[in-house]
Amino acid sequence: MTIKVGDKLPEVNLQVGTAEGPQPTTTGALFGGKKVVLFSVPGAFTPTCSAKHLPGFVEKADEFKAKGVELACVSVNDAFVMAAWGKDQGAGDKVTMVADGNGDFANALGLAFDGSGFGMGTRSQRFALYADDGEVKVLNVETGPGLDVSSAEAMLKAL
Repeated sequence: MTIKVGDKLPEVNLQVGTAEGPQPTTTGALFGGKKVVLFSVPGAFTPTCSAKHLPGFVEKADEFKAKGVELACVSVNDAFVMAAWGKDQGAGDKVTMVADGNGDFANALGLAFDGSGFGMGTRSQRFALYADDGEVKVLNVETGPGLDVSSAEAMLKAL
């Protein structure tokens, strides 16, 4: 079953890629008591993700911050890759880079897909959600390739 607006985010163990190395965390720690826009990409360093998706949120980070909203990016990649990609993209302290290394979070949300045909294994669909204290208030899932409803601009409008 796919998560929907009004649902609480499932409790899942994740990792955050930092300069000091991988740091374990949970969805409860990432979302509890906070307003967060989380956007998910099929893979770090992939074309649309690197050219548009993450850069759009980095560029608009101050606008989200002005609304009291934190930003996080998740992908089915390991924490080392997420940290390197965040550094490469200048995410710094603007976007928390979250690793869903085994796809547990994507599966728990019902938003995983099989990218085996492209040599990518299980991945997360491209989506963005807004959660307030872990409750999903906005959920925008892309229905095809490209970037439309899960962009930084679309999420700012949704807020």
